[in-house]
Amino acid sequence: MRLATLLAGLAVCYAWFYQGGGWNQNSRFALVQAVTETGSLRIDPYRHHTGDIAFYDGHYYSDKAPGEALTAIPFVEAARQILWGIGLDPGSYAGATILSYLATFFSEGLGALIAAASLWLVLLDWGSGEDGALFAVLVLGLATPLWCYATMMMGHALAAGMLMASFAAAVRLSRAEQAARQRRLALVAGLAAGWATVTEFPAAIPAAFLALLAIAEIWPRGGVARSRVLLWVTVGALACAGVLMAYNAATFGSPFHIGYESEQHFPGMSQGFFGITVPDAAVLWQLIFGVYRGLIPSAPILAAVPIGLGWLWYRRPDARKGLLVAAAIFIYYLLLNASYDYWDGGWAWGPRHLVPALPFLCLGFGILWAEGRRVGRGVLLVLMAVSLGLTLIAVSTDPEPSAVYKRPMQELLLPAFRTGNLSLNHQTILEDRDPGRPAERLYPYGSWNLGEVAGLRGHVSLWPVVAMWLLVGWIWWRTRERVVSPAPPSPVYRPAGRG
Repeated sequence: MRLATLLAGLAVCYAWFYQGGGWNQNSRFALVQAVTETGSLRIDPYRHHTGDIAFYDGHYYSDKAPGEALTAIPFVEAARQILWGIGLDPGSYAGATILSYLATFFSEGLGALIAAASLWLVLLDWGSGEDGALFAVLVLGLATPLWCYATMMMGHALAAGMLMASFAAAVRLSRAEQAARQRRLALVAGLAAGWATVTEFPAAIPAAFLALLAIAEIWPRGGVARSRVLLWVTVGALACAGVLMAYNAATFGSPFHIGYESEQHFPGMSQGFFGITVPDAAVLWQLIFGVYRGLIPSAPILAAVPIGLGWLWYRRPDARKGLLVAAAIFIYYLLLNASYDYWDGGWAWGPRHLVPALPFLCLGFGILWAEGRRVGRGVLLVLMAVSLGLTLIAVSTDPEPSAVYKRPMQELLLPAFRTGNLSLNHQTILEDRDPGRPAERLYPYGSWNLGEVAGLRGHVSLWPVVAMWLLVGWIWWRTRERVVSPAPPSPVYRPAGRG
């Protein structure tokens, strides 16, 4: 009940905002359109909507990993049939906007919810209690850039959810006694890690870390259990690899040819290994502390991560294998990002390439809250409030600020939010690079929130979200565990003694 209420609150936050278009999300949605509208993987009819394209054998394709588009396709196809039924053309601006909104929520929003639920389960297993798990999930879901990327079809939130789901399944193997449960958890670990890789190619290395974690967690059970887990993790991973190879073969003629090999507009991708060379110390500093794309300036509460993870390491020896893998995943993403030619992510809020690692950074917040004293909790609440405020400003104005703003919060987002100028992105999911397309719109801007669609303006359009969280807080309070004070002991009868 409490977890369902929490996830419902997060789902409303992720569904409230639609961020319009952009090259990255338009490229992924073009693949969705191609499959649902033409039954093809070629995006030739939609190539004008994005610059993130691959050109191969005379045809245009999305250059992105296909996992997010494949996740969204069943939901979009169902919605297409409904739109046709009510007389709205799914290919119009209005129809495509609705479909891309649903595609984003049922891929990115769903991924963020899976990350939150997985974090909750892990922290309960590690003794944080429901209040500690609640705090950690709220930090992850609302006080980090994950909220922003849960509203944009870029693959990051879905990859985060899949990696965290694999992590949760892997760490729970240490408590799995029955063979059937071990098989299920191992299969989930393999499938989730594999789908993270199909969604974002860089997730392949964290997926391997998670497979090793699953084996390490089951290791004390003996050879039969080890073999069982290894088999089912492999089955899950290979199933996803098969999907990716089939897609590559159908698209580029080879199961090992990926879209970035035929990328057209980013020459830096030809340097090193698809744009990856060696880590740059200056970029590392910018990714952590820089006001342009830094992790701490975008979510100050993450400055407490080392304290939380260190305290968890000290207090929970049974969590140490998982913590080592969590640290390895974050370090991997940090070094990879610092090695990438396009390290800043173009138009972005915070270090978007680090988003898949965010759930692992939040593992320590549960125990910090559960075992923290009043002053410590007060500091955490202040840091969380500041971080949540920054994220709300970004998600409600423009979580994809132009790269020309070197201090995007100070130069663009905060001034716009202060004046109630929300939903700044004018790009649509059908970007007007095709001069022959009529200029039709569902809403005056490419981006919007549901309050604006309902006729509310400025800050008032956010009030329903605040009201919803007041309701969630009330439900949480009403369903809290009551601590009943023990009754005073009954007086013991003793017969009167003699004189």
